[in-house]
Amino acid sequence: MEDQAIVALFWARDPQALEALSEKYGADCARVAQAILSDPQDAEECVNDALLSAWNAMPPHRPEQLRAFVLKLTRYASLKRLREQSALKRGGGAAVLVYEELSECLSDGHELSERLEEQELAERINAFLGMLPRQERQVFVQRYFYFAPAAQIAEAFGFREGKVRTMLFRTRKRLKTYLEKEGVFLEK
Repeated sequence: MEDQAIVALFWARDPQALEALSEKYGADCARVAQAILSDPQDAEECVNDALLSAWNAMPPHRPEQLRAFVLKLTRYASLKRLREQSALKRGGGAAVLVYEELSECLSDGHELSERLEEQELAERINAFLGMLPRQERQVFVQRYFYFAPAAQIAEAFGFREGKVRTMLFRTRKRLKTYLEKEGVFLEK
């Protein structure tokens, strides 16, 4: 089923919308949630939370890119669950590693997940990403937005895993320099 037809089902408040969305993008959502969380049951619950959020958001919201919209909802639900787990000292998962990789660029003593949600920082990172070549930007987004492991990114792009790691390292260094130049980076 086409995305526009699925969105129309949501606007008509037809319960088939949830089934169609789950069928089309459920596996992608599960991959994102599982990359962030270490527990498959938590990941499944986050996917369900994302589907419910989509139901509650449409209408009034009409997403232009349904896949990106539902993946963002899944990511948000998964990060929220990870923060809850971390607060209870039960968490783990790939998100911690991803945040550690980015911490040299962004850390200023505040909780990094809170910093990432700040509007100004998000705008600066988006501006930086807009300056990157397409493939480099896609690799960066796959790692730091969707939490994909380097091996999975390498397979998707036809690279060696070492090339992906090197590309990410160099991009992080350039991001750090860019943020410092923009006055966003604060020393520890």
